[in-house]
Amino acid sequence: MLEITNNTVVKCHYSLREGGASGELIESTEGAAPLTYVQGVGNMIPPFEQNMLGKKAGDDFSFFIKSEDAYGNYDDTKVQDIPYAAFKLEEGTNVHAIFEPGTFIPLQDENGEEQFVTVIDTMPEAVRLDFNHPMAGVDLFFSVRVADVRPATPEEVAHGHVHGDDGIIH
Repeated sequence: MLEITNNTVVKCHYSLREGGASGELIESTEGAAPLTYVQGVGNMIPPFEQNMLGKKAGDDFSFFIKSEDAYGNYDDTKVQDIPYAAFKLEEGTNVHAIFEPGTFIPLQDENGEEQFVTVIDTMPEAVRLDFNHPMAGVDLFFSVRVADVRPATPEEVAHGHVHGDDGIIH
């Protein structure tokens, strides 16, 4: 049976809880399609991939990742007030409809990289945005069941994602 190594396609079910085994359920693939990814190409946080190494189809296990090793500690300096003038908004745009507190919006940085930020509040001249990852400051507890492991194709490794029925078709 093939073990998970770099450049293998992993198909697994998982449950993610905040803090520990009895923590609040954040997300789960149970009853849905499994998570399918190419191990070792950087699509998953490094501690997740490290815990997956050496596992095989049928393995059932759990592991804990501290927040600083996952998405980092929460950083208050990443909450910023951005003037509406910094956005390319049409005249008369209802900023309260676009910047609804609690929603995620995509922004591009100066390098053209897209990043999602959380809208905290709207003010008369600016919007308060949280640039922290939504799971910053959260300790993660994963329960995982490996469904399948196969070698990744050279194209999947080069593209950094799974192709075919379990991934992207192009």
